Amino acid sequence: MKTDSYSALAPAKVNLFLHVGPVQANGRHKLDSLVMFAGEEAADRLDVMTSDDLSMTITGPGMTNPDYIGPIHDNLVLRAARALQAETGTSKGAAFTLDKHLPIAAGIGGGSADAAAALRLLTDLWGTDPAAARKVAPGLGGDVPVALQGHAALMQGEGERVRRAPGLPRVPALLVNPNLACPTGPIFRAYDEAGGGAGFREFGAVPPFERVWDLVHWLREQRNDLQAPAISAVPEIAGVLDTLQALPDAQLTRMSGSGATCFALFETGDAARRAEAQLSAARPDWWIRATMLGDAV
Repeated sequence: MKTDSYSALAPAKVNLFLHVGPVQANGRHKLDSLVMFAGEEAADRLDVMTSDDLSMTITGPGMTNPDYIGPIHDNLVLRAARALQAETGTSKGAAFTLDKHLPIAAGIGGGSADAAAALRLLTDLWGTDPAAARKVAPGLGGDVPVALQGHAALMQGEGERVRRAPGLPRVPALLVNPNLACPTGPIFRAYDEAGGGAGFREFGAVPPFERVWDLVHWLREQRNDLQAPAISAVPEIAGVLDTLQALPDAQLTRMSGSGATCFALFETGDAARRAEAQLSAARPDWWIRATMLGDAV
């Protein structure tokens, strides 16, 4: 039997800002977030090949926190595959190998990126209509639709509305996680308990910016609404942000998603790489990656 195989990178997503509405009757929240994607320096890798059933093996340095991986049968990659099977009516199988490099429960959509990569790979492996992948993506999580599209975009609604944000420069960045998990659910609950979401409204569009500095200046007027509750839950996040703010040439520092990954933006890639070298020497216990933010690799 002929064996087909495909592979894809699943890069980290970074919420350059994240505005969160009040909790709704369904327990979810309206979001407004400008999302960009890291390069191959900050990405998982997913391989798939033909098989009679669905299976997955997980390898890589991202397995350092196995407690947060959870049962393999409940991993988003296999959930995405089962959802696509149900949507298309196929009985075809697939054998996945996930090389995990992104930290887990880290606010950079690692699991969602893996699920989106699975949907893209299965579209090729099974020869299904790409529209089927787009249909099942929202049910897999708020970050999956934007990860599936893979472009710099405004993520709105409950994540299901993705509006491409053209005219943005690629942005040099340093991503830092203190190797501490920050699960999403408790952060949103703390946000709700504090009465978060008053005055929420969506952006109509992101203006085009030719220079990194112009984008950074605009981003300074925005915020991450989950940053304060995340710091309350994981106080080490405040230390990461303080460390990033002290780096030479850092133009903007903020937390991504529900944490605990934080980022600093720079005007040049050289400045980001210098910061990576400096911080890696000082904090070898942290996950640190210099990268360029833009469309997915």
